[in-house]
Amino acid sequence: MTILIPLVIGVGIIYYQFTTLTADEIAKIKVSFQKANYYYILLSLVIACTGYWSRAYRWKYSLNHLGYQTKFSTNFFTVCVSYLVNFTVPRSGEITRAALLKKYENVPFDKAFGTIVAERIVDLLIFFLFVFIGFLLQFDTIYKFLLSQNVSLENLIVFGIIGSVLFLIFILIWIYAEWDLILKLKKKLAGLTEGITTVYKMKDKWKYIFHSFFIWFSYLMMFYVAIFALPETKEITFDIVIMGFIFGSLAVGFTNGGLGAYPFSIALIFSLYGITKDVGTAFGWLVWTSQTTLSICLGLLSYLLLPILNKK
Repeated sequence: MTILIPLVIGVGIIYYQFTTLTADEIAKIKVSFQKANYYYILLSLVIACTGYWSRAYRWKYSLNHLGYQTKFSTNFFTVCVSYLVNFTVPRSGEITRAALLKKYENVPFDKAFGTIVAERIVDLLIFFLFVFIGFLLQFDTIYKFLLSQNVSLENLIVFGIIGSVLFLIFILIWIYAEWDLILKLKKKLAGLTEGITTVYKMKDKWKYIFHSFFIWFSYLMMFYVAIFALPETKEITFDIVIMGFIFGSLAVGFTNGGLGAYPFSIALIFSLYGITKDVGTAFGWLVWTSQTTLSICLGLLSYLLLPILNKK
């Protein structure tokens, strides 16, 4: 069911998106694919590869802090495989990464997984920074859109405050509570906790943070470069690019690799800024298809190379 539900949602979004397009809009989407400048799509893929490299390189700092010297090739290939696995069950790639590192580098699964969780926490904080900047730059446009959808800013603030308070209560209970259940969980998750706290204790934390920002910079530039592939999108401003990037990133985790959800969200956001539905849809599918093809090819190649390069 964990595989089927996101897949069904993604297919449903695709069906809805294309059934709401007119025959003329579909014809224009086909023309957009034909006249696209694929040099910029290729450049976007090259930039994406630097993000893969940086993610694998960043991982070595937290692993080294725990006392494990792993080969960069193993780190890189497991990262690539994790992107591929995410197309089955969203976010399942993290488990695969830790399992493969245990298999080929004998790093305990709980500690490897802990370092990955730490990465996700850092990535989430940086993503929130993008969200804050994007919403600050586009507050008026977003506020008008929410009002048109009968969603008030006051309700969003209330939900945000309630969520923050509940999260703070959970953290305080986890740190200070002496309940038997909490103590047992802490004992079982000791390796995971050690992995998570590596960021705060490691010697090379600033190099780790640099790569964390570089990863997200590569993601943003990967998206930005792609706008020059279509004549209708190459003039859009950078603040609109950031909004498209934010909602596209959210969509990736919503279905299997963003299937259906990514192009739909890009078309929706771009429509707020006067970009026609056919152009927004074409751009979304162009970026998603190219990045998905890259992830699948690198993931399959890495899966084949891992056992070959780690023969004992």
